[in-house]
Amino acid sequence: MNSCAHSASTPCGFSQYVLDNEDVRVMLQGSSIVKVRSQRWQKKRSFRLLEDCVTVWCESSKTSQVECVREGCQSECLRRVADSVPEAHCFTLVFRGGRKSLDLCCLSQEEAECWVRGIRTLKDRVSNMSQKEKLDQYPFVISVYLRRADLNQDGKMSYDEIKRLLQMINIDLNEQYARTLFKKCDRSCDGRLDHVEIEEFCRELLRRPELDAVFRHYSSNGCVLSTLELRDFLGDQGEDASLSHAQKLILTYEFNDWAQKNLFMTQNGFTMYMLSRENDLFNPDHTRVHQDMSQPLAHYYISSSHNTYLTKDQVTSDSSTEPYIRALNQGCRCVELDCWDGDKGEPVIYHGHTLTSKIPFKEVIETIAQYAFKASPYPLILSLENHCCVEQQAVMAQHLRSILGSALLTKPLSDQSLNQLPSPEELKGRILVKGKKLGAGQLGKTNSSASFSSSSDEETGGSIKSPNKKDPGKPPISSKLSPELSDLVVYCSSVPFGGFEAANQKPPSEMSSFSENEALKHIKDSGKLFVRHNSRQLSRIYPSGQRLQSSNYDPQDMWNGGCQMVALNFQTPGEQMDLNRGRFLPNGGCGYVLKPDFLCHPKSNFNPENTGGGPGHIPTQLTIRVISAQQLPKINTDKPNSIVDPLVWVEIHGVAIDKARSKTQRINNNGFNPRWDCTLSFQLQVPELALVRFVVEDHDHTSKNDFVGQFTIPFTSLRIGYRHVHLLKADGSSLSPATLFIHVKVTAAEEQEQPGYTNAPSRWHS
Repeated sequence: MNSCAHSASTPCGFSQYVLDNEDVRVMLQGSSIVKVRSQRWQKKRSFRLLEDCVTVWCESSKTSQVECVREGCQSECLRRVADSVPEAHCFTLVFRGGRKSLDLCCLSQEEAECWVRGIRTLKDRVSNMSQKEKLDQYPFVISVYLRRADLNQDGKMSYDEIKRLLQMINIDLNEQYARTLFKKCDRSCDGRLDHVEIEEFCRELLRRPELDAVFRHYSSNGCVLSTLELRDFLGDQGEDASLSHAQKLILTYEFNDWAQKNLFMTQNGFTMYMLSRENDLFNPDHTRVHQDMSQPLAHYYISSSHNTYLTKDQVTSDSSTEPYIRALNQGCRCVELDCWDGDKGEPVIYHGHTLTSKIPFKEVIETIAQYAFKASPYPLILSLENHCCVEQQAVMAQHLRSILGSALLTKPLSDQSLNQLPSPEELKGRILVKGKKLGAGQLGKTNSSASFSSSSDEETGGSIKSPNKKDPGKPPISSKLSPELSDLVVYCSSVPFGGFEAANQKPPSEMSSFSENEALKHIKDSGKLFVRHNSRQLSRIYPSGQRLQSSNYDPQDMWNGGCQMVALNFQTPGEQMDLNRGRFLPNGGCGYVLKPDFLCHPKSNFNPENTGGGPGHIPTQLTIRVISAQQLPKINTDKPNSIVDPLVWVEIHGVAIDKARSKTQRINNNGFNPRWDCTLSFQLQVPELALVRFVVEDHDHTSKNDFVGQFTIPFTSLRIGYRHVHLLKADGSSLSPATLFIHVKVTAAEEQEQPGYTNAPSRWHS
């Protein structure tokens, strides 16, 4: 819900069903709820759901977007004050982005249950609303703005008040067109629009002439689409063009009884279909697990987080269990735990030798146990950066065993010698520990390679958290490993990288970590060897230690080299996390995406730094016509007269030869329905690795353009034809109802044999 306080990512307006809900009625009446920050800081605040059934008003709060609500004492704060507050009275609002959660305590259990159920009802209702319901609710949306724009509160609107309304919803209409439309809707000819006339005015604004043009192109009479005509349209869209599918769409999206009965689709029905998720740019087949999950782990990109415990920067920010929950709920399958000796024999997690706060290791494992498989059933890897003494390492091992139970993998799946890593399918529902492992006869002995910390072969790039020659003042990391902890490392044994030839002689269960700079050097100098290495063994890439603000590197370079665990700071929004979300968007968002074939073969000739098409690749022309946008939000909300001047960038992220970006012209003063009709073309040599990123910016004459929204998608998940792109905010949450309307065309050239390559069956040979 939106808020002068909080938002739950919902469109305005709800059906009578929701308004009649008893819990929602309680929220509309409002409640006095205690806001809890600590044992000492607990203050009463007024909370009330506003009439739009979207906005929760709360005194002394900022605007945020609610991600979820958790009942009881599930947050760190409420757990600490659990002795002084009744758990049944408590709940937590978890927000999108970096804002801290809001911990609340109601005066009664019944009231708390009403708010928890009510918020969930509103979110669930919206997520299940049909396109017709959303469109039917638009007059209700307008009514909310009307009350703000109606200066004299008489229920009618003058032309000046209508102009004020348009500015509120980010429209700056041409003066002549606005006056003509106003006059057309002023049936009473009194220079003021009543409620019915205002609704007609708004519906005229909602018209989509670009959609009407597509409809007329396929309709022989300009009034309806026959089943055959709709089938022709579906064929051009690259979809199921059977008569039965066309009939099904008519029965689903056409609400005119006569048209539905005679199997015609009207212009309104066509608009509803085109605006629906069924017409999304993203291939709907990819919203579920659709890839082969029986290949070795090394054949997959694995969604991976760095410094998972941090909420912001790696110097002064809070450590928390909340980022683990966020990452796991996003499908992340490798989280990092920086483990240090704590008080009273209990290890803690924080960014060592900094001002970041500390959280108990046990609490993190309890959180992981609760959320490990909510978003994905496939294996979760715990990357331990172990700085603890032997005694506290044993405590870590005990917590891992007792809390994770049977989910924790403690021995190989088979007694046979390991030729390749097991598959995600074989490891379904299991939690793997990544860390150092003792060799035979090494029980508790010092590691001759200097340190058992899994960071010893990772943090060599000047990191602030690991002692090295550049920072001789820090105490040495413990160089002994607890046998109990060593026993828990099965398929992800951390070893220093000693070169490709040496690594090739090691079992696939041994893996190395590389700083971003080390990885880039290997890709540049020995790209083909790195690809072959990553076809058999896992590689984890982590950000440079100099990234004190928890910024991220470009993950695409690492994916081009076949690296599986490309670890990013999930807490830092931006282009890099946009790419990460796009990379792991397909395959049901399960956190495992199968790499292209040419990155999975031990004799691959693919070199990410030298791709003129590559082995078996078909050069592909991608043509995108950016037609229009719908309901882009205002960026400068502190300037009431500011209207967005939008332009659209289309970016290709892939191998070096494919990287490109191109933009449309800007449209002045129109965030509601800007239209570009701009065609952008890209030549892709390795389309299997390409990500396509759409970015909308607000043009600024005097400074850097403001970010409005974006959407990133793998080229292989694109659908051709006329599509809507549902934009996302910087933190990855929905920017609904903001969309782009585009047309996509893909033309693949005939595959040509290239020097050094043969066709697919033998393309791996030198």
